[in-house]
Amino acid sequence: MGKYPVSPLAPASFPALPVIDGVRFATAQAGVRYAGRTDVMLALLDPGSVVAGVFTRSATRSANVLDCQAKIAGESDQGAAIIVNSGNSNAFTGKAGEGSVAAICEAVAATTGLPAERVFTSSTGVIGERLPHDRITAKVDELFGALDAGGIEAAANAIMTTDTFPKGATASIEVDGKTVKIAGMAKGSGMIAPDMATMLVYIFTDAKIARADLQALTSGISDKTFNCITVDSDTSTSDTLLMAATGASGVDVTGNADFAAAMHGVFLDLAHQVVKDGEGATKFVTVNVTGAASDADARTHAMAIANSPLIKTAVAGEDPNWGRVVMAVGKSGAAADRDLLSIRFGEVLVAENGWVAPSYKEEDGAALMKQPEIEINVDIGLGQGTATVWTCDLTHGYISINADYRS
Repeated sequence: MGKYPVSPLAPASFPALPVIDGVRFATAQAGVRYAGRTDVMLALLDPGSVVAGVFTRSATRSANVLDCQAKIAGESDQGAAIIVNSGNSNAFTGKAGEGSVAAICEAVAATTGLPAERVFTSSTGVIGERLPHDRITAKVDELFGALDAGGIEAAANAIMTTDTFPKGATASIEVDGKTVKIAGMAKGSGMIAPDMATMLVYIFTDAKIARADLQALTSGISDKTFNCITVDSDTSTSDTLLMAATGASGVDVTGNADFAAAMHGVFLDLAHQVVKDGEGATKFVTVNVTGAASDADARTHAMAIANSPLIKTAVAGEDPNWGRVVMAVGKSGAAADRDLLSIRFGEVLVAENGWVAPSYKEEDGAALMKQPEIEINVDIGLGQGTATVWTCDLTHGYISINADYRS
C-alpha cells in the first residue's frame, strides 16, 4: 500500500469486481518517481468501444487533460487505450509536458495498432516537474504483453498517490434476461474539490450505448456525485473521469433508467470512498441543506459548511460547535435569514428560530459527534432548494501528509 496509515474509514477490503468483457488491464513498475513501486497502468478497450469523459476546469490543467479534452468527442470503431502513471502529474511543464503526452501516445499506438487519437493519458502526482516519459514508454511492450481481463484491482493500486487504499465499485442490472455490468476504480485523497472530476476515475461497462448518450449520462451523474464532494476545497490540475462502454454484452441501454441508476450508484460509491480516504480523515460528514431559495443557493450553503476549516476541525475534535455552522451559512453569500434557520446534528435539533433549541442538550450533540459518520442538517427556511455534499474532518494528519508530500 502507500506510505501512510490506512484510513480508519476505509472499507474492509477491495470489492470483487467482475470482468467487463471488452477491456483488459496491465500494470508495471516504471520508476516514475519511486523505485520498486507499481506506478503505470494500461487499459485496452476492444473495437466498438466508446469513451466519454469529464475533466477539471482548472486554468492550469495538465497537458494530459488538454489532450484528452481534444480527443474525447472523437468516435472510432478501432477501440481505445487508457494509460495512467502516478508519481508525477505532468502539470505546469510547458511544451515539455505536451511532448511527453505525444511520446506516450505514440508508443502505445505503435504497440497496440491504435491511432494516437484513441490513446488517452492521465498523470497524477507532483506538479511542476518534467515527466520522465521515457521510463513509461520503455514499459509499453511489457504492459501490452501482460494484459488481463481480471487486472482491474492491480490497476487501481497502480494509480494511487497519497491514497491509503485502492478504490473500486461495481453494479449490475438485468435487461431482457441479460446481465449488464459496470466496474470502476478511482484515486483521490487530497486536492479534492468540485470542478470535475476531483480525482482520477476510470469506469467500464459492457453495455451498448452511443457515445453522445454515454457522455450525457456521465456529465449529469458526475454533477450529482463527484462534483458534490470536498476534502480541502482545492481543485486539481489533473482531474479526469473516463467512462467507457465496450458494448460486449450486446444490450442497448439507451434511455434505460435502471442503467442510469446503477451508474449513479457506482459513481457515488467511488466519490464517497475518496472522501473517506481524505488525507488525515477520521470522520465522514454528510451536509444536507434544505429550504433554500434555490438549489443553487442550497449548494452554496452546503459547500460553505463542508469547506469551513473551523467546522472541519470541530468535527475532528468531536465538538458539536453549531455556532460555526451559523457562521458558514452567513458567510456563504447565498440568501439566508438568521431567524428562520434551523440546524440538526443527525436527528438532534440544535438550533431554531435564531437561537439554540430549548430541547437541545450539549451531551446529545457531543455523543453524536463521536460517531465515524456524521450528518449536519440545515434548513434555511426560505424556499424549496436542496443540496447534499460530502466531506471529511480536518486533522493534523492532513498537515503531516502535505508538509512532506514531495519528500
